[in-house]
Amino acid sequence: MQTAPFVIERTYNAPVEKVWAAITDKDQMKQWYFDIADFRAELGAEFFFYGLGPEGQQFKHLCQVTELEPGIKLTYSWRYEGFEGNSFVTFELFPEGDKTRVKLTHAGLETFPQENASFRKENFMAGWEQLIGTSLKEFVEKV
Repeated sequence: MQTAPFVIERTYNAPVEKVWAAITDKDQMKQWYFDIADFRAELGAEFFFYGLGPEGQQFKHLCQVTELEPGIKLTYSWRYEGFEGNSFVTFELFPEGDKTRVKLTHAGLETFPQENASFRKENFMAGWEQLIGTSLKEFVEKV
């Protein structure tokens, strides 16, 4: 069963170039997102990182860049080692004067084992709300 993807949009008081760097430069990413030592904004690049689930369990995320339009769009697959399912995270940037609107879409959440509470849509919603709604905003808007 295909369900609607999770989508969150926020506008930041920062130019597109600054927001693009924040989502593609591994040194900047670790300041607001995750520490992804092998991240490269290159089509086909594979990377992994560890993240905590809602109950404190650690998950290894396995990802691959599948779409890349510099300054405009970044998509990567997002799955978990040892679990079924594959999803896709897409960041789209839209310049609005000296500001940037970010649209994040996380599609395919229904492919993860729904009997595992960590993979329920509401947990992804809460995580992205924190990351996109607060962490990235504060990072790109700081002077």
